[in-house]
Amino acid sequence: MQLIRLLFLLGFCSSAALGQSGSSIRYLANEGVMVSHEETKILMDPLFRNSFDVYQVVPEETREQIFAGTPPFDGIDAIFVSHYHGDHFSAPDMLRLLRSQSGARLYAPAQAVAAMRDVADDADEPVFERVIGLDIDYGDPPVSIRTVNLVIEGVHIPHAGWPTARTDVQNIAFRITLDDTSTVLHLGDADPRVVHFVADEQYWEERTVDLALPPYWFFSSEDGIELLENRMDVRHSIGIHVPADFSNSANIPKELSGYDLFTSPGEGRNFSGTR
Repeated sequence: MQLIRLLFLLGFCSSAALGQSGSSIRYLANEGVMVSHEETKILMDPLFRNSFDVYQVVPEETREQIFAGTPPFDGIDAIFVSHYHGDHFSAPDMLRLLRSQSGARLYAPAQAVAAMRDVADDADEPVFERVIGLDIDYGDPPVSIRTVNLVIEGVHIPHAGWPTARTDVQNIAFRITLDDTSTVLHLGDADPRVVHFVADEQYWEERTVDLALPPYWFFSSEDGIELLENRMDVRHSIGIHVPADFSNSANIPKELSGYDLFTSPGEGRNFSGTR
């Protein structure tokens, strides 16, 4: 398995080559990423303010580029939020982004949309015409939405800590296919237990995931590894939600040393779709 990972990584390009061909992913911080295929661009968990003194936050310069739509953050088609926690989502920042990037649509749990409503005013009503709130709970079937250039699929996977903690959080695992070409799976803060995936076994097997973005704790869980390597059709995985200390490779635990992790804002990869 280590050899397979190494060979796959050799097929990825450094962040200096992002955008030259195929699809690309750029790491923002924590679980925030931008994924692109040709002219199609999406953001996932891009704006948040709370590091909980553990995680990295998006550099201020990058935040301002996102708000301003400065390349490479111009022409964003869609934004996805996995859940409303402060290390993934900021309601005021999301409103600001949607005001400035008038072509972008937001797909987010109903809890996050409610938080935006709490800080919005009457002038923001046009913004909410581009907000799609997903009110799905544990056990509900996956949802699927198709736009001109995206296939958007989502399912509620309990937040890590289940069944004793954070059971009220709507954590949505988004599986997004760009231009019918490249599929990315963002798991949010999913609990890494096989039981959450069994009921939707066919759903997880029916589409190849070119790049999965699990929280790094999947790699230290037998169930998490089972899901990524056997229960889902995943070509490669990059761990996210890593502590800031991991930016120094000496601090990465030994059991994670064989896995690909995003540890530094601004790094990225090129990758190819299977279709």
